[in-house]
Amino acid sequence: MSDRTTPEGAVMKRWTQNVPEHEAGALGAGRLGLGQRSALIVVDVTYGFTGSAGLTLDEARQEYSTAAGPSAWEAMPHIARLIELVRSKSMPVVYTRSSANDQAFVGRATKKPRTGARLADGFGDFPGTIAPETGDWVLEKTKASAFFQTPLSVFLVREKVESVIVCGVSTSGCVRATAVDSCSNGFSTFVVDDACFDRSWFAHCNNLFDMATKYADVLSVDELEKKWS
Repeated sequence: MSDRTTPEGAVMKRWTQNVPEHEAGALGAGRLGLGQRSALIVVDVTYGFTGSAGLTLDEARQEYSTAAGPSAWEAMPHIARLIELVRSKSMPVVYTRSSANDQAFVGRATKKPRTGARLADGFGDFPGTIAPETGDWVLEKTKASAFFQTPLSVFLVREKVESVIVCGVSTSGCVRATAVDSCSNGFSTFVVDDACFDRSWFAHCNNLFDMATKYADVLSVDELEKKWS
C-alpha cells in the first residue's frame, strides 16, 4: 500500500489515513528544530526483531518469536538511507540491542514470559545493510527505552547533541519508549516514520499519531533531509 494524494494534491501518509478527520489537526506541522548537532538512535534492528529477509510473518515468527517479518524489510532501505544521511553529517549513530546476559538478572523489557533462558543464536545480529561501522556505538539494554539505566544521556551530553532522531522497532514498544524518554531528557526528538516498523500495523499507526501529538516530530527520511538542506 502506498501513500495517497488528497484532492488538493497533498500527500497523505499511510499511517494517518485512519485518523478521524476531527483529530487530524492535532498532528500539525513539524515545530522542532534540529539544532547544530543531532544523534541517531537505531533501536533494536536485529534479526530477532526482523527475521530473515523474504519470509512471511508466520515464517519469521517461527525463526524468532519476536520477529516482525515483511514490515521490517519494507523499512530496511529507509533505515539504511537514514544511517548514511546521519553519517554524512559526521554525527553520532547509536545502535541498541537486547542484553541477554543482563536480562537474566534484571528481567525483560516486556511482561511476556520467555521460553528459554538465553536469546536464540543470531538474535542480536544486525542485518548487513544497516550494520554498525567503526565509530558507531552498540548499546545493550534490558528495558524498552534506550535511556533507562544506561549511559546514553551522558553520551549525548558529552557529544553536545541537541536533537535525537529515532528509528527502528517496535514503533509501539522500544521506539516509543525511547522517544518519550528523549523528550523527557530535554532533547528535541524526531521519529522517522518510514524507518520504523512494528508487527502490528494498527499499533504502528496509532503510536506514531500519539508520539506526533505529544513527544516528537514524526517525519520521513525525505522530510528530515530537507530540514538539513
